[in-house]
Amino acid sequence: REIPHCRSLVADIIRTIRDPEKPNTLEELEVVTENCVEVQEIGEDEYLVVIRFTPTVPHCSLATLIGLCLRIKLQRCLPFRHKLEIYISEGAHSTEEDINKQINDKERVAAAMENPNLREIVEQCVTEPD
Repeated sequence: REIPHCRSLVADIIRTIRDPEKPNTLEELEVVTENCVEVQEIGEDEYLVVIRFTPTVPHCSLATLIGLCLRIKLQRCLPFRHKLEIYISEGAHSTEEDINKQINDKERVAAAMENPNLREIVEQCVTEPD
């Protein structure tokens, strides 16, 4: 079943993530909205959080990076136990299947975060403005 208060909490966490290329947040660019968040209870005090984001263009080269930012920010900020699935909205990207696999693969996410350049970009995107 859908948990509305968790959904708005998740939406609040991701709405402030900044776009890697633009000064805007993902919410301002309509990459994420509250409607793209789904939260279901999967166990006692454990939730499945599903995010479906929409890149600004179908060949967006930053879609994987945006997925990574969403994952890192939620892993750090969610106050409850969760399983996280992040997808590109169906039909919103030319290589959506590959990207979906990549951003939901723990090893590939860990490897990406070991890259100092990538990590720095992710940090800049997920850090809350003062």
